[in-house]
Amino acid sequence: MPAPKVASVDDFFDRLPDVQRPHLETLRALSLADAEANGVTETLKWNFPAYAMGPKLTMAWMLQTFKHHCSIRFPVPFFAPWREEAAATGCEAIEGAFKFRWDQEIPADLVARLIAARVADFDAGNTAWSTPGQYDGKKK
Repeated sequence: MPAPKVASVDDFFDRLPDVQRPHLETLRALSLADAEANGVTETLKWNFPAYAMGPKLTMAWMLQTFKHHCSIRFPVPFFAPWREEAAATGCEAIEGAFKFRWDQEIPADLVARLIAARVADFDAGNTAWSTPGQYDGKKK
């Protein structure tokens, strides 16, 4: 069953269970640290907090929460070169996402560097969430 629709980003955070709140609030604070200076807007996308940029408010990254972990999700082509460094922290790094179990510390310095790099990447013109041809919709 899908999660109930949230009315706003603040509503999303207000509904978080106590075990999830510290991680998601840390990721939110890192996402908003230089938001105004970098033209980042916090919004909802697929019922999760998303951080958008540009005149069309194109999503640059998003936060997700699940039963046993949360994640910060980036476009796959952007995150690929960071995946090994992210995994070296002891947290799981999958295609396009850096995952944190509730019993793990968030590597704030690395997350802040990822966000800064994604802002620069977006500003350099890499605004697409996926690369054309990356996924053709057919099962392999």
